[in-house]
Amino acid sequence: MGPQTDIELVEQANTTLYETIERGDHEALSELWLDGQVSVVHPGWPVLRGRGEVLRSYALIMANTEYIQFFLTDVEIDVIGDTALVTCTENILSGGPAEAGETVGPLIGQLVVATNVFKRTEDGWRLWSHHGSPVLADREEDEDEEDGDGDGDGNGPTAGI
Repeated sequence: MGPQTDIELVEQANTTLYETIERGDHEALSELWLDGQVSVVHPGWPVLRGRGEVLRSYALIMANTEYIQFFLTDVEIDVIGDTALVTCTENILSGGPAEAGETVGPLIGQLVVATNVFKRTEDGWRLWSHHGSPVLADREEDEDEEDGDGDGDGNGPTAGI
């Protein structure tokens, strides 16, 4: 298999990961992870290590999320030997259970930057580690806020702090 083929296979494994979470299919999700020492960092959570702990975290998320959809952008894939690194932005639309008398619960949008590490196995590419970090603000907004005077030149009263 050439590098392009590996990249396509890793891209499919990464897409399958997110589709499986969207469907809430915990059994299929467990098949995507390596056996043994894996890790996950969900936004705002501590590092979880070990297959059992990682899969329990996804079961908890799935049990408490009525709806979730991922729109992946900025996907970059690098493959070196039997290891693949995927970075992307998860544009997430999610919602919890509906309130009494409502058909749909409130929907929330958020951005998360993610790193997924895959290892090649006899059964294909399997997830070794997932790390998601929330994107707290837009870069241009940050510069204006840090500046303090709103013109983005970095010379406002809070420049250098």
